[in-house]
Amino acid sequence: MIIGGLLKSSLVEYPGKISAVIFTVGCNFRCHYCHNPELVNPELTPPEKYTESQILDFLEKRRGKLDAVVITGGEPLIHPDIYHFTSKIKKKGFLIKIETNGSKPELLKKLIQENLLDYIAMDIKAPPEKYEIVSGVKIEFERIFQSIKLIMSSRTPHEFITTYAKQFLTPDDIISIAQIIEGAQTYIIQKMHTLKTLNTSLIKPCEYAQDELEKLKEQVSRYVKHCKIR
Repeated sequence: MIIGGLLKSSLVEYPGKISAVIFTVGCNFRCHYCHNPELVNPELTPPEKYTESQILDFLEKRRGKLDAVVITGGEPLIHPDIYHFTSKIKKKGFLIKIETNGSKPELLKKLIQENLLDYIAMDIKAPPEKYEIVSGVKIEFERIFQSIKLIMSSRTPHEFITTYAKQFLTPDDIISIAQIIEGAQTYIIQKMHTLKTLNTSLIKPCEYAQDELEKLKEQVSRYVKHCKIR
């Protein structure tokens, strides 16, 4: 387990809870607009490293002060020892939220079956035909779809998130994704931020008209229980 960041307290990362946020290093995707490039490619700006024992010691001292732990990245599920890490956190009494790109359905299934996750946030990058373009890698969409089905068939609170990068996606693409996750609890349409990105040569700022976003939200709300613009 390679840990490259720790946010000691957050009021927004876990819905309704006070959480610590752990950032893992490494990702199997290369999304052009990624806003944590130092975690995806540590050669860019080597992040500060934490050992697992340092994180667990910190959490032990925060028992009773924090409700939850959010594990994000990078991509947490590329680390096989994430199972043992989450088990140790769960034994300390914390709720656990994981943020994933959905490319590792086998490990995700194990975490769900062992009741180690209390909240799941999964990024859906694009409709199937554009997945390679947006993610920057070859990926079988069937693996993404397996993760979607796992999450939606579980009783675990969840949300799906798409970064609405206009250089790659259209409103019809967002609606197509909403149809794939029809019945989902929450779908978040996230504006792309360009202050810090993995591919600085490709990503340019784009405008988001409020009326456009509201119309898109209205259309998406036909398929999911809750739609949010962020």
